[in-house]
Amino acid sequence: MGPPPPLYSVLPFIAMLLAIAIGPLWVPHWWESNRNKLIASALLGVPVLLFYALRHPDALAHTAVDYVSFIVLLTGLYVISGGILLRGDLVATPATNTGFLALGGLLASFVGTTGASMLLIRALLQTNRERTRVRHTLVFFIFIVSNVGGMLTPLGDPPLFLGYLAGVPFSWTFRLWPHWGLMLAVLLTVYFVYDSVQFTHEPVAAIRRDRVQIEPLRVDGTLNVVWLAGVLAAVAFLHAPWREVAIVVLAVAAFGTTPARIRRANALSAGPMVEVAVLFAGIFLTMIPALELLRLRGAELGVREPWQFFWASGLLSSVLDNAPTYLTFLALGQGLHLAPEVVGVPSSILVAISVGSVAMGANTYIGNAPNFMVKAIAEEAGVTMPSFFGYMAYSGAILLPLFLLVTLIFFR
Repeated sequence: MGPPPPLYSVLPFIAMLLAIAIGPLWVPHWWESNRNKLIASALLGVPVLLFYALRHPDALAHTAVDYVSFIVLLTGLYVISGGILLRGDLVATPATNTGFLALGGLLASFVGTTGASMLLIRALLQTNRERTRVRHTLVFFIFIVSNVGGMLTPLGDPPLFLGYLAGVPFSWTFRLWPHWGLMLAVLLTVYFVYDSVQFTHEPVAAIRRDRVQIEPLRVDGTLNVVWLAGVLAAVAFLHAPWREVAIVVLAVAAFGTTPARIRRANALSAGPMVEVAVLFAGIFLTMIPALELLRLRGAELGVREPWQFFWASGLLSSVLDNAPTYLTFLALGQGLHLAPEVVGVPSSILVAISVGSVAMGANTYIGNAPNFMVKAIAEEAGVTMPSFFGYMAYSGAILLPLFLLVTLIFFR
């Protein structure tokens, strides 16, 4: 394999992550174009591609296999979950809203945080359309459904699926249920109390309209639940390439059996998946030398304890994409050459990386892809969402104390 890559070889990876973090904030109109994202990915990724084509082509082949598996799974979940339409307008009491969030927190682990967010967000907005105080509900929705809920299976959040591709057993993530359960219980309790206070300040006229304008919940496209179960089985029991073949077949079946009106109602289009494919092509390429260096020299950084991995992986996941952050700290853990209990790291460290990467993606709008999607759909529906730093005021006040509690209970 030759000597380690030079330190400057990680610069494209750093630039790629910075582009994803600041592009939507500094040049939002330019960054909206998937063509421009492709240009950024190509400019940063091609030098690494050429470097490894000459130096270590096997690493490129391995990365290509993981990239295809990753994109196939996300696309399959996106197409299938986009064929399920939840409609209705319930009475928007604190109990009803808490029920929505609890359902999303459970579903996220099995249909993905993006799938659960897209499935529930419109029905939640419809239910709350008569209320005047709604933004806090959307913030907690991002906390719970778009992030913390996706912790129990590799389908739940992209970092965990990348861990599965790296060799983490499918059922291993079920051991995260105490962390998942504690965080959901705390967040749902805090939300219920918060929303109960907000509910008492609603205008009487709004409450009356809400109680009159009721539409029972109904689900269209229920056949897609069968296709989702098929994806879960494929990931749990099949290996590449049959796993990917099965997911593609299920996604095609879902697309063919779902009425077009459901996809239109869910605003399902190829754009979001093209964006993911383009950005992650750049991420997967540029992170090759970074991961190699961390495996070889990770011990020099001084991050060794589970609580350090929890906070380091989590804080970086707050401002960078949490999927490559997970792989970066997994490689760092492997570079310590400690007890190789799971994929070359102690189980306690892998737990810390997994929980930090998934949960702390909720700290900012840019920590996880569904965060911005929920914000955009809410604003389209007329809800005034917090600004970037306004959202961080919520996460700082609510999530940081929660993560301190998680540290004291699980990572001391």
